[in-house]
Amino acid sequence: MFVRRLRVSLRGWGGVGAMAVGCALALAFVLLLPLTQSRDEGGEEGSGGQGGLTSGSQVRADSCKESQAQNETLSPSGADGDTIDAIKARKGDARKLIVGVDQNSYRWGYRNPNNSGADLEGFDIDLVHRIAKDILGDADDVTFKAIPTSQRIPAVQHGDVDMVVRTMTITCTRLDDVAFSAPYFKTGQQVLAPKSSSIKGYDATLANKTVCTADGSTAYDAVTADKGTKLPSSVKIKVVPNQLDCLVRLQLGEVDAVITDGALAASQAAQDPTVELKGPPFTTEYYGVAMNSKADDLVRRVNQILVDYRADGWQQSYDKWLSATLGRDSTGSEPPTPQQYLRTS
Repeated sequence: MFVRRLRVSLRGWGGVGAMAVGCALALAFVLLLPLTQSRDEGGEEGSGGQGGLTSGSQVRADSCKESQAQNETLSPSGADGDTIDAIKARKGDARKLIVGVDQNSYRWGYRNPNNSGADLEGFDIDLVHRIAKDILGDADDVTFKAIPTSQRIPAVQHGDVDMVVRTMTITCTRLDDVAFSAPYFKTGQQVLAPKSSSIKGYDATLANKTVCTADGSTAYDAVTADKGTKLPSSVKIKVVPNQLDCLVRLQLGEVDAVITDGALAASQAAQDPTVELKGPPFTTEYYGVAMNSKADDLVRRVNQILVDYRADGWQQSYDKWLSATLGRDSTGSEPPTPQQYLRTS
């Protein structure tokens, strides 16, 4: 069975070139960047910062290994519990699953202006609809809440959402603050830069360059930890609330590169033909559904849904949304199969 864990955006309007910063880019700022404040390394946080969020305890940090963080979840179950009962007890139009998502990540969670209602679409959105159908009986029984990268954990902790499905990597530190489902996608951090750039990857070619990351992201954690060791100490870091803000700043020439999940970077490269991925992924990460640490029944239910979804639904969603940017072969993006989580203890 699954092992119990140890303790407790609108479609990117990014232009077609680095100099395309006219009307389309202005529209991107208005529509896509509800929180545009940013900070440089050592500067003050913008309004999207995590504020007084408590850090993970030393006990949890010591006992958890990042390479095994994705295993820290509960065994799957189709049973209801207190959390699910409370969701089902909501009355009238409020009887919805409330989910934090992105509306800015092309092919993951974004509003398609070409459909009649500009509905949210993408790989993460498909998963949300599958969860809603299983729990409430209707795939459309969902209230979507667009939240910036930096506010994913607070949204769960404060009860603003039932869960977050937003390209969120499972990490040891985050396991102190929220519970995660089993992984539903595998990715890794990569560098995105203009094709004409001398940057070759996550290496010495970033010397004296300014890189952009989102506040509260694993990319930010990696860059700050590696600066002066794996990366030159001359690297400058621009921190923004939302990951898509980085693409806009790259197009404006305010930063030299973006560091983010390769899966997201590939979609951004599809939006702007003047940029490309530089070098291979330098981490291995897994996306999970984030939920309240006390919502054991919801975690188990989502894990059961993921078992079924991997057998019927996951590949179809990948083919529809991600094959164009990540390739038709999904092997490199597949999370561990449910059998890989079965334990005897």
